[in-house]
Formats: sequence, structure tokens, C-alpha cells
Amino acid sequence: MHARDRQIAALGTKHSTDVDAFKLASLTQTEQFYSNVLRDLLESDLPFMIGGGYAVNLYTHARCPTKDLDIFTTAAEFPRLLSHLQRNNRVSADESWLGKVHRGRDFIDVIFGSSNGAVPVQEEWFQYAAQAQVLGHCVPVINPTELIWSKAFIQKRNRHDGVDIVHLILKQREAIDWQRLIMYMNPHWEILLCHLLTFRWIYPSERDAIPDWLLDDLLERLSRQREGPPPAAKLCRGRLLSSSDYRSATEKWGFLNVEDECGNER
Repeated sequence: MHARDRQIAALGTKHSTDVDAFKLASLTQTEQFYSNVLRDLLESDLPFMIGGGYAVNLYTHARCPTKDLDIFTTAAEFPRLLSHLQRNNRVSADESWLGKVHRGRDFIDVIFGSSNGAVPVQEEWFQYAAQAQVLGHCVPVINPTELIWSKAFIQKRNRHDGVDIVHLILKQREAIDWQRLIMYMNPHWEILLCHLLTFRWIYPSERDAIPDWLLDDLLERLSRQREGPPPAAKLCRGRLLSSSDYRSATEKWGFLNVEDECGNER
């Protein structure tokens, strides 16, 4: 079995017909490292969820290769997880949103927020998590709703998670809680609208995957916004998407960096 195929297993079950395929003897060295960390966290009963590429593959069966394993936890639990993992691994941390667990060139991201500060992992995420087999272990996986929210702002020159969002909508339309998603993205509703329009353009035959009420709501907001004047100040919210790609706007072109005020204009 190819390494990336081993990421895929049935959601919502504690056992899978493919469990035997997850025996450590059949895993690559990188997968063994990931599996050992997962086992360690499960045995320690520390709260975590699988996100990132592994979660996308589980929900979409896309079988896309992933460069690492993403583990999500809350800011309150992050120090405990990293301290525990430090006993058997080398770790590093960016105290603003993530830490890394290293073994040679391999690494695991332990995430409790986002680089732009807009998407903190919340305790409520755990109550919506699914269960899945990942590398031989039954582990919690971030719900498609929160997974979309965690990826909404990743739009950089060298990395764009829009394709993941499109395919989550395509394959998990019934599992997405659209009310909860719009609650998360209310201050950033234009970003949500952009993702939804992109989905409609890519998969025109699947347009009904997006509820009519949601699109009507967002388009009504756009209509109301167009009736008013634009902000008097020169604002740039681009650094919520990429701190590097929009640097010229705030450092050379006279735009204000309003990352902390991005919810003010509706």
C-alpha cells in the first residue's frame, strides 16, 4: 500500500477492515514517527485533534501527499502537550500560535491558533470532532466546518488552501454546519463569499451544495455594502492572508495594516 493511501480510513468508527495495514512494521520511518507521537498523546489522555492534510484526505479521499502531520489543541492545553512531547522528542515553539515536534527532517505541527491570530482553536471544536483511524490509531479529527474555518485565510503566493475548501464542500456538504461556519466568519464574510463563488465556478453542476439562504445572506450584505461609501482611511487587510505578499501595501504604498480591526467594516 502506498504511504499516502494509508492516511485514508473510515470516519466515525473505532475499528476498520484495514487496521492490519496500519501495523508499524508496514509504515515508513516518517509514519512511524507520526504514529508513535499519536500513541503517546492517546496514552497520556491529552486533548488533541488531527487537522491539515490528513484530515482533508480522510474527508475527501483525495489521497494528496502531505508534508507533515497537523495536531490541533487549545492555547490552554498547548504547553502541556509540548512539555509532554519534549520528553522523547526535540521541540520548538512560536508562542503566538504553534509548536513543532522534530525528528531529523520530519516534523509535526502542534497548532493552537493561526499565524494571523484570527482563528484560535476553541474547546467547542472537540465536541464536533469525528473519530477516524489514522496510522493505526483511533483519533479525533477536526469537523469539516472547523477545518474549513482553519484554512480560510491560507492564501499565499506559495501556498493556497482554497482547493481543500472546495473539495471539503464537494464531499462533506451534508456534514458542514453552515450556520456555525458563518458565525465563525461573520467579521470576514467576504472571504467566505469568495470561497463559495470559487466552488460554484469550479463545480457548476454541484452549485446546490451551498444552501440558497447562505448565498442570499452574503449577497445581500454585499449589496448593502455597495450602497455606502468606502472607508475614508486607506486600509489593507491582505496581511491576514499573507504577511509577506502584502508588505508593500503597508510599508511603501501608504495603506494601514488593520489586522486587529478587520471586523469593523461589514
